[in-house]
Formats: sequence, structure tokens, C-alpha cells
Amino acid sequence: MAFTWSSMLETGHATIDSQHKELVTAVNKLLEACMQGQGADKVGATLDFLVSYTQKHFRDEESVQIQSQFPDYVNHHKLHQDFVKSVGNLSAELKKTGPTQALTNKIVHDVGDWLVSHIQQQDAKIAAHLKKTRT
Repeated sequence: MAFTWSSMLETGHATIDSQHKELVTAVNKLLEACMQGQGADKVGATLDFLVSYTQKHFRDEESVQIQSQFPDYVNHHKLHQDFVKSVGNLSAELKKTGPTQALTNKIVHDVGDWLVSHIQQQDAKIAAHLKKTRT
């Protein structure tokens, strides 16, 4: 199940939107590697990219929040930390079990669904805050 970028995921902040697109692409590549049974090395490399890019994105996004005095920064930061931990758990599971169907399902739910939901619900609050503070 691939995830599709749409205007429903846009925040209106060019950098954040560009990085979100990269994250959606990375999740899709990870799912594709798992579904094609490409082995733990390929899946692991893709998961490693997702981990590092997610951390970069979260730093950049949180910087925007701090600069704009986003009122829900503390909660948003915790959500990011929880996600990084979840992806770390998936990486550990991959090393233990290999790219199983169960792991693929967890990636869809714990990474893909979380990412889309987070963008639509949480990052939309940042977008609204940024629009309000610019006017």
C-alpha cells in the first residue's frame, strides 16, 4: 500500500512540504523493498535513510516552531521523539527477524499511517499558526 502525496498534506511552508514529500517517498521505498522481499540489507539501508532524514526534518521543523513561538511546541517535540523511538524499534526488529510480512505491516502502520496522520493533524496546526503570525 503506497502512500500518495496530495494537497491534503501540504502545510504551505515550502521547506516543510518538500521534506514531507521526501519522507512519503522514503516510506514508499521501504514498503516496496519489503514487499519485494529484497532482504534485510536493502530494507535496512532504506530504514536507516528514513531514520536519518526524519531526524533532520524534525530538527528543521522544530526550528520553525521555535522561531515562530508555536504554542504547542513541547507536545509536538514529544510526538517526534516517540516516532523516532518507534522507528528505532522497527530497525531492531528488522535486525532480529528480517523483512517479514509482519514487519511490513508495522511499517505501514507505525511509519506510513503515523506520518500521514501527523502531517494532517499536527503539522496542520503549525501551518495555521504560521499563517496567523504572518498576517
